[in-house]
Amino acid sequence: MIDISLRDLAEAIGAEPNLAAAENLDLIATGSVETDSRLVAQGAIFFAKPGETTDGHLFVASAFKTGAVAAIVEHFVEDSAHLPQLRVRNGVAALGLLAKHVLEELAKTGSLVVIGVTGSNGKTTTKNMLREILQTAGETIAPIESYNNEVGAPISMLKADYQTRYLVVEMGAGGSGSIAYLADIAKPNIGVMLKVGLAHVGEFGGIETTAQIKSELASALGPDDIFVYNADDGYVREMVSLNQAEKISFGTAADADYRATNLALSIDGTAFEMHWPDAAISKVNLRILGEHHVMNALASLSVADQLGINRANAIAALESMALAERWRMQVTHRSDGVTIINDAYNASPDSTRAALQTLAQLGKTGRRTIAILGEMAELGEASKTEHDSIGRFVVRLNIDQLVVVGEAARLIHSGAVLEGSWDRESIFFDQIDKAFEAVREMLEPGDIVLVKSSKSANLRHLGDKLMEVRS
Repeated sequence: MIDISLRDLAEAIGAEPNLAAAENLDLIATGSVETDSRLVAQGAIFFAKPGETTDGHLFVASAFKTGAVAAIVEHFVEDSAHLPQLRVRNGVAALGLLAKHVLEELAKTGSLVVIGVTGSNGKTTTKNMLREILQTAGETIAPIESYNNEVGAPISMLKADYQTRYLVVEMGAGGSGSIAYLADIAKPNIGVMLKVGLAHVGEFGGIETTAQIKSELASALGPDDIFVYNADDGYVREMVSLNQAEKISFGTAADADYRATNLALSIDGTAFEMHWPDAAISKVNLRILGEHHVMNALASLSVADQLGINRANAIAALESMALAERWRMQVTHRSDGVTIINDAYNASPDSTRAALQTLAQLGKTGRRTIAILGEMAELGEASKTEHDSIGRFVVRLNIDQLVVVGEAARLIHSGAVLEGSWDRESIFFDQIDKAFEAVREMLEPGDIVLVKSSKSANLRHLGDKLMEVRS
């Protein structure tokens, strides 16, 4: 983060200083901004945010011991009254105000480019791809993991300083106004719209509502900005009328500005031909598995090209990526010939179907395919229908073995049985440990195993264990 005095900090977030802070308003914070006291180092600002399991106010003293310059609090901590504290009404809102202030200061230099990324699927992968590409041309800040909400996104933004050339902001949807809130803080120069799907459909009440929330990024763009959008998605196409920004499209559609053709999938990755707006064609060989990641690559290459980054360098950066991120189509080839694909960090009906299609296509080489599936969370009233549908989809793809884990996912098993009248081709387990033992016993050399569920189902840990097992 940029250096900031306690005086400017208090003014930026509308804070009331305690006596210790009032006497040290010229003190300069030179470190990071943290909401976890364990991450605080010399010169940092500590936001004592109340949390789900604990309260940051309990750790104000320890934050100062490890080097904090000031603590942002919602109530003064009396046993640390001798330490600089700035009181605000809402710590999360204050965090956003600080991020907005810092980015406004950086914008004055004219050298920072902010890229906002949203969509129902692919945000984190696209963010990681952009980081790999953009850092070849300048200092780049992009969030770790899925830091994309009202807390994580500002924390990521606050890592930018005067040396930062590119800032990639992943914008997750937390309800109506959530993306507009993040966009107002970040003021993106480029907005990337990936896809509108069924993720969070239970929370938001329908895909139309999801589209409306996602469109808040498009609406936030001005005439000097660039809107990079998925031409294959009908909901996304409708967003082009929401701003006067320059419109740049990507996809497999014939009219896309940046287009992919001749997609090819193997156990070693995903290849396609990239058609640039000037009619040039490049071959791209991703080590990341899954044809659905081609859209993420297209989005990333589109942004890079609009920024004038060398095309060959951009492609080379993508081709160097061994995986999108841990637990996202993470491939391990065991020494006994079994291949594990651990994709259990997140799951929606759309992403689950995409992963299953990848598994089915890989099975066309003659290898046995096994899908281990758990709950797709946050589907609300659509949960029963969507889980049943996934089970039937597995049968239609001719996947050899289905293993369903967890009571919340039982309807996947029921749907498969009703669709296929299988003889033990679908097995249900109520506990992860039981499923692990059964799968370990059934595995044979050459098998390809997909593990897919929402994070809350914890199947990613089952996937990790299968990666480590040797027959």
